[in-house]
Amino acid sequence: MAIAVTPPRGMRDFLPADKALRERSLGIIRESFRAHGFDEIETPVMEDSARLHSGLGGDNEKLAFAVLKRGLSPADVAVAAEQDDLLSLADLGLRFDLTVPLARFYATHRASLPTVFRSIQIAPVWRAERPQKGRYRQFMQCDIDIIGEAGALAEIELITATAATLDLLGLEDCSIRINDRRILSALLAHWGVAAELTERALIVIDKLDKIGVDGVAAELGALGIDAPGLAALLTELGTGGWALGDGLFDGAAPAWLDPKAFADLAALRAALPGVDLVFDPTLVRGMGYYTGTIFEISHPSLGYSLGGGGRYDGMIGRFLGTDVPACGFSIGFERIVDLLEADTASADLAVVLVHDKEADPARLVALKRDLVADGLRVRLERRTKNLKALLDRAGEAGYGRFAFVTAETQTAGDLDFKPLGV
Repeated sequence: MAIAVTPPRGMRDFLPADKALRERSLGIIRESFRAHGFDEIETPVMEDSARLHSGLGGDNEKLAFAVLKRGLSPADVAVAAEQDDLLSLADLGLRFDLTVPLARFYATHRASLPTVFRSIQIAPVWRAERPQKGRYRQFMQCDIDIIGEAGALAEIELITATAATLDLLGLEDCSIRINDRRILSALLAHWGVAAELTERALIVIDKLDKIGVDGVAAELGALGIDAPGLAALLTELGTGGWALGDGLFDGAAPAWLDPKAFADLAALRAALPGVDLVFDPTLVRGMGYYTGTIFEISHPSLGYSLGGGGRYDGMIGRFLGTDVPACGFSIGFERIVDLLEADTASADLAVVLVHDKEADPARLVALKRDLVADGLRVRLERRTKNLKALLDRAGEAGYGRFAFVTAETQTAGDLDFKPLGV
C-alpha cells in the first residue's frame, strides 16, 4: 500500500520559485518595518496551554493545536473524558497568533525593554481551521506592535509603517477601514442591546461581508435586537463613511455616534494625509481583546481583508497585574503574497551554466566561483536531450539567463549569456 506523500491538510510545500517570492516579500516587509524604528523579536512556537486558553485569544482559542503531556496513561485519558475536559491532557499548545506570545514576552522582559517598545514579529502560527481558499492551518503573520504608548502616536506610527510597506510591495489602491470599539458600544446601546448580548451581537455584525445586511439583521433579530429600520441603518452605516459625522459639532450627528471616539478617529485621519482612511462603523474585528481603535486593510478587487489590528490596552495587564497600553497591526501575508509578482530584476542576476557530461569539474567550479564573486547567482546544469525542458525549469526557479560551457570556454568572459524564456 502506497504511503501518502501530500503535506498535512491545510499545510503546504513551497517550490523554489514560490519560496523565493515569499522570502523576497518577507524581506521587504522586515526592512520597511525596521526603517520605521521597530525591532524584531522571536518567541517559541509553543506556549503554556493555560496561557493560550486564558480568554485573551477570543474564538481563536477554540482552534489551538494542543500538545499532550508526556507519560499519559489510559486512566488519565478516561478521567479527562469522563470530566469532559480533554484539554487537561495538554500542557502546551502551538501559538495561534503572535499577540498572546508578545504579551507574555513583554511581561517577562519588561525590565530590559525601552519604556515604549516597538516590536516586529514575522513567524508562522497554527490554527485548526477548516482548510479553504486563503485559509490554512499553518500560515505566516507579520506583526508590528507598540507597547507603552497610550496616545494616538501609536496608531499613527503603525498605520504609517503599514501603508509604506504595502507601497513597497507594489500593492496599489489599498485603503484602511477604521473604527473604534467605543463607537460600536454606543451603537449597540442605542439599539437597546443588553450588556450580556454585546459580544454575541458584535460577532453577528462582523459577518456583514459574509452574509450581507439582511442576514445580519435576521441574526440580530433572533437575538431579540429589533431596532426600527435595522437593515436600512446597517446599509447606511456601511456606506456613509466620514460624512456620518458631519454634524458632530453642531448637534446634528447621529444619536448613536460616540462624539469623543469619532473626533479621535478624525484626528488620526488629519495626521495621515497620504493614507486612504475609510470610516466604517460596522467594522468589528473578531478579537475580543480590542479596547479602542481598530483597523483593517481593504483592496477593491477582494472581498476579504489583507490585514488588520487595533488597540488592546487590557491584555498585558493580565500578565503583569497592571495595565500597559498596547496597539498592533498585522499584515495578512498569505493573502498578500498571492497578489505579488515575481522579481524579474533579480532574475537577471541568476544564471545557468549548461555543460556537457565530459566537462572538467574543476573548470566548471572555477567559472562558477568567478561569477559568484561578481554578484551573480549561478547554477550548473548538465545538458540533457530535452534542453528546452531543462531551461524551462530553470526559468520557473527564477533564473533569467543561461550560457553554454564549451571546450573553448576558459574564463567567465568567454561565456555568451542569452535570456531564458525567449
